Amino acid sequence: MEKTTRPRRTGLLPRIVPSPNLLEGLERTTTLDRPIAALAKAVRRRLGPSRLRDVLHGVPLGHPLHPALAMVSAGCWIATAVLDLTRADPRASRTLVAAGLGTALPTATAGLADWSALHREQQRVGFVHAIMNLTATGCYGGSLLMRLRGRERAGRALAFAGLGAVSAGAYLGGHMAYRQAAGANHAESVSHLVPLGWHDLCALKDLPNGRPVRRRLGYIELFVLRLGDGVSVLADGCSHLAGPLHQGRVTIENGEPCIVCPWHNSVFRIGDGSVVHGPATSRQPAFRTRLRHDGVVQVRPAD
Repeated sequence: MEKTTRPRRTGLLPRIVPSPNLLEGLERTTTLDRPIAALAKAVRRRLGPSRLRDVLHGVPLGHPLHPALAMVSAGCWIATAVLDLTRADPRASRTLVAAGLGTALPTATAGLADWSALHREQQRVGFVHAIMNLTATGCYGGSLLMRLRGRERAGRALAFAGLGAVSAGAYLGGHMAYRQAAGANHAESVSHLVPLGWHDLCALKDLPNGRPVRRRLGYIELFVLRLGDGVSVLADGCSHLAGPLHQGRVTIENGEPCIVCPWHNSVFRIGDGSVVHGPATSRQPAFRTRLRHDGVVQVRPAD
């Protein structure tokens, strides 16, 4: 019987970079679920449906705010490491450490807002991500204190420890963004998936008035809402985390009908799919509609 051997992992890189299996194990572990659930609930209750919550999610920007702020803090601290390695002007290093600390609080606040509206598997990784970043912030706070007291060597040592922690946090953040799709648009434009022209969807008489339903156009799931003789159509999967919009509730915001996602309460304007309230930041793909003479509703992607 032929003996098979598993390929050996050689080199330094596999020992430095965590295995994806390790992070998948972190996604499945339930050890921290109790504090995670309590913290997420407290954050959601504290923010509530408010303008502040929308700003923290990045609704006015059209994409999450937390990654943009995190780049500022991390950039300041990476630049600090370069200056420390070259023994450059200590005042410049102190300035960069302080600038990174100054942006750490708004960065963490925006991150908490996003984290509180994620799935539990994403929250588990995000919780450790937050711990690593808090550790880094503590190290850089101590580094600044040591530098101000003239203890430059101790300040540099704490800064390099902080850089290690923030790098680990960034790795976990990348796993959340690219492997778990946290913060990604889950309702990308579907216009390239639909052939040109108008397409029959269903008969108007088959649609309940005032209650959203799901219909299919080829293999695309659509949210369909009839209001009298008018029909509005959006992509059904919420752009935040792909929640089924047809299971949501219809509400009125600023005099216009909107749909509230049943998963995390993102609110979209039914007429054009634009975001009214987060945590979603990307609009829902919308469709134009028309009623054929025989009562069949036709759709095509909106311009």
